[in-house]
Amino acid sequence: MSGGTALPECVERGASGAADAAVIWLHGLGADGHDFEPLVGQLRLPPAPVIRFVFPHAPVRPVTLNGGARMRAWYDLALPGPGWREDEAGIVAAGRIVRALIEREIDRGVPAGRIVLGGFSQGGALALYSALRHPERLAGAAVLSAYLPLAGRLDAEAAAANRDLPLFVAHGGADPVIAPEIAERSCRRLRELGYAPQWHLYDMGHTVCPEEVRDLRAWLLGEALAGP
Repeated sequence: MSGGTALPECVERGASGAADAAVIWLHGLGADGHDFEPLVGQLRLPPAPVIRFVFPHAPVRPVTLNGGARMRAWYDLALPGPGWREDEAGIVAAGRIVRALIEREIDRGVPAGRIVLGGFSQGGALALYSALRHPERLAGAAVLSAYLPLAGRLDAEAAAANRDLPLFVAHGGADPVIAPEIAERSCRRLRELGYAPQWHLYDMGHTVCPEEVRDLRAWLLGEALAGP
């Protein structure tokens, strides 16, 4: 475990024993690790490579955006506006959880270069934050309906090992929760820093559509986990 960080409870699908690769998938605000379990079947993956899917549960915490109600959240969120600040401490702490999950997969025999981070909404934002700062080369990051958190700190904190990391960034053109302009601005920032995100915009809201799953499958097998 990374620096003594406790591992969260996780739902696991796919390989129960030895695996050739792993996908650590982070759910969105108020959901849990079960939320994206159906994705494993929807991807219609071939028998090889043997992939273990790990769906961790975020901690339960009060969320400012929702009036302080307690729910599963990777970090706190507030309504953007005058004086609005991101939950820097919470994002950093959540990043340590992701680091611990990566280290557990490595301990179970999956090299860092065969580990994909992915997520939806807040989970996608955390996956992107964590992947770009991880000191070892990962396989890729899939970012669905999300954004680039702590964008102003990335240039100083980015890991050299993941400067050319395969990035799948997808969004809904009618997303009422995270406007597509926010995701597009995140992609522009990534490109300014030398990254090459694969950008997809779909005719949908804050959700997932079959075309997106199809494109995610193609990216996963053709770019992130291509090769042995």
